[in-house]
Amino acid sequence: MAEKIILTGDRPTGKLHVGHYVGSLKRRVELQNSGEFDKIFIMIADAQALTDNADNPAKVRDNIMEVALDYLSVGLDPAKSNIFIQSYVTELTELTFYYMNLVTVSRLQRNPTVKSEIQMRNFEASIPVGFFNYPISQAADITAFHATTVPVGEDQMPMIEQTKEIVHKFNFVYGDTLTDPQILLPDNKACLRLPGTDGKAKMSKSLGNCIYLSESEEDVRKKVMSMFTDPDHIRIEDPGKLEGNTVFTYLDAFCNDAHFAEYLPEYANLDELKAHYQRGGLGDVKVKKFLNNVMQEELSPIRARRKEYEQRIGDVYDILKEGSKVAREEAAKTLAEVKHAMKIDYFETPEFLEEQLAKYTG
Repeated sequence: MAEKIILTGDRPTGKLHVGHYVGSLKRRVELQNSGEFDKIFIMIADAQALTDNADNPAKVRDNIMEVALDYLSVGLDPAKSNIFIQSYVTELTELTFYYMNLVTVSRLQRNPTVKSEIQMRNFEASIPVGFFNYPISQAADITAFHATTVPVGEDQMPMIEQTKEIVHKFNFVYGDTLTDPQILLPDNKACLRLPGTDGKAKMSKSLGNCIYLSESEEDVRKKVMSMFTDPDHIRIEDPGKLEGNTVFTYLDAFCNDAHFAEYLPEYANLDELKAHYQRGGLGDVKVKKFLNNVMQEELSPIRARRKEYEQRIGDVYDILKEGSKVAREEAAKTLAEVKHAMKIDYFETPEFLEEQLAKYTG
């Protein structure tokens, strides 16, 4: 029976926030602890981060340990999940180089994720080639570990589709070598893309609308209490709207019935709270206080674990070093398979010499 393998990761351009948590990190921990997977590879994608931060490598370097601490604090276990640094696995670069021959420029230009990211970074006039090749690099990351499952947010679906195309093209041209990955989306629709605290579509460090996993209890409380709601819900008796109301989007992502029993027993569940808000008579402050309790319950153990690991930075360093070594060994096996399929492993097998001897000496 074929192995079940996960590959996923994040770019180290800042601390991870609650959007990352509900969108992928929490699910990774659940998958890790499910016992369903033979191998789990979690990548700190520093090389990909450099494609649009080449002039500021310190930003990437400074956030390697931040992301590692966030990983460990949410419950990723180095005994079960292999955490590694992308740039250390140089085989990924070589795989990217070979896959580049299987993708056209026009196909990359049509990739919706690439198009939106280029627009967001104002790269329209001058796109760095490294950034443009991002989907091909991601295909190398996924296939290097023969990943069968890639847990990501909805915005990454076009990237996985591109990987699948590369896998199919490679296997068609060179023979069955690469594993066809399947995307795994969050179950909870609210978790697909958590908005910023200001109601903007995306959390962004530059917009200052993130709640970071490493933030203090007081900072989280302040951000929750200042969160965007329904601008027309001015008086408590006014009916309130749920659509575009960030507080209720966060409740969809974070709360369950047990939270009501604990913090808001006059309601049985979120549906009852929503109904009351919509008909009027429920103030935003009360709802925000409830959300704060829910989020503090979720984030408190994460903060505690992070404090422990911050006292053991040498151990975290060793986890990354060992994880990168294991990842490199795994990727080297795949690279050897790829080169053999492409018939460019001239010195690893006797076939090349035998062919040349037959050709030139009869």
